[in-house]
Amino acid sequence: MAHLYLATHLDGVDPGAIVRVEGTEARHAATVSRIRAGEGVLVGDGRGILVAGTVAAATPSALEVRAERVDRIPAPDREVVLVQALAKGDRDELAVQAATELGVDRIIPWQADRSVSRWAGPKAEKGRERWAAIVREAVKQSLRAWIPEVAPLAGRRELEQLAATHAVILLEPTGSVPFADAVRAAADRPLAIVVGPEGGISDGELTALTAAGAVAARLGPTVLRTSTAGPAALAALGVLTGRWS
Repeated sequence: MAHLYLATHLDGVDPGAIVRVEGTEARHAATVSRIRAGEGVLVGDGRGILVAGTVAAATPSALEVRAERVDRIPAPDREVVLVQALAKGDRDELAVQAATELGVDRIIPWQADRSVSRWAGPKAEKGRERWAAIVREAVKQSLRAWIPEVAPLAGRRELEQLAATHAVILLEPTGSVPFADAVRAAADRPLAIVVGPEGGISDGELTALTAAGAVAARLGPTVLRTSTAGPAALAALGVLTGRWS
């Protein structure tokens, strides 16, 4: 499998040009991955451009790649957002990693009523940066052309506002609507999948969010962990929306 490295300023790159990858990406390529001249790699900008080429030179300071093919991949027409509640341990981070590999377009960290983990003050931005780093590595592993945005920490009010622009689906084991039916009812609207913390979405949150237009839907016959519910829903969406066709 080809390695993907991230760089900037790829807009004007054409086949035959030399692309330079610098900084930590170059150091990782030369000292960890042991990339050498003559190997094939991918270079992306995280904004839809993927350059396939052959390594011309590899040092800890710069990786030089001669472009052989340049693909410009448009962003999906229909945005899919994961609203992931903060969870203890690394469960929320596992969800973020898998969701990125499965094609999510944007991730919103959510301070839910029952979240054991709390992001307060400077910890909120530190947590967002941590999730962004996880997303970046997952993009490289899965060879994605687009890096999903990690939004600032959200609360209930922000989720209520999200329902004005997106079809918001709350993953709720007691929901009366099957997940597939909720997706079909959304028609072509952007989608936002909401995953609660270990203790689930609170009654107050369910009441407020459904009043704002969200739909509580059951994903299947079993209760999934907060680390697996979002990725499971995204995998189902890949089939239901034709993203994986």
